Amino acid sequence: MNAAQMVEALKQKFGDAVLETKEFRGEHTLVVKLASAKPLLCYCHDELNFDYLIDVSSLDYMGKEPRFEMVYELYGYGHLQYLRVRTPVAEDVEVPTVSDIWPTANWHEREVYDMMGIKFSGHPDMRRILMWEGYPFFPLRKDFPLEGKPSDMPDVGFTRVAPMADGPFVTTAGAPDTQAREPRSRKPVE
Repeated sequence: MNAAQMVEALKQKFGDAVLETKEFRGEHTLVVKLASAKPLLCYCHDELNFDYLIDVSSLDYMGKEPRFEMVYELYGYGHLQYLRVRTPVAEDVEVPTVSDIWPTANWHEREVYDMMGIKFSGHPDMRRILMWEGYPFFPLRKDFPLEGKPSDMPDVGFTRVAPMADGPFVTTAGAPDTQAREPRSRKPVE
């Protein structure tokens, strides 16, 4: 079964939950209601053999309702087909986790939460992955200023020459450990 046939099978199985289907240059996309997204994704994994979750990402359509959209990129190693599943998400609505279907979704969902503020219900470890805990903003939202926001985070202090600072950069082949082998400025520390 190819991706186009799988899209048709999903439309028949999930009916009105499939809001739209698109095909562009051989890539197939389904837009589904949020309430049906997890059952549809589970069906894709269990019945249609999409055993690899390539990516989980999100889009911010600031000024439109619903504001966000989740995007799941799927691939099946057995049949070599790709499928994209998108679902609209309103602000302050939690999305069901798919980390119980594809364990790799754990970090993807944490990144979406960290950068966009979309929370995932049932997630085993819903905390920030890039920004520090307590950071009050979501940097990939469209209302986040391009120049960033001021922070109370202190500057990081170094006790010796920092890696990749003040070139020329040299490596020390055959050094006893990886820290001594990494590229760094070889100026004497004063």
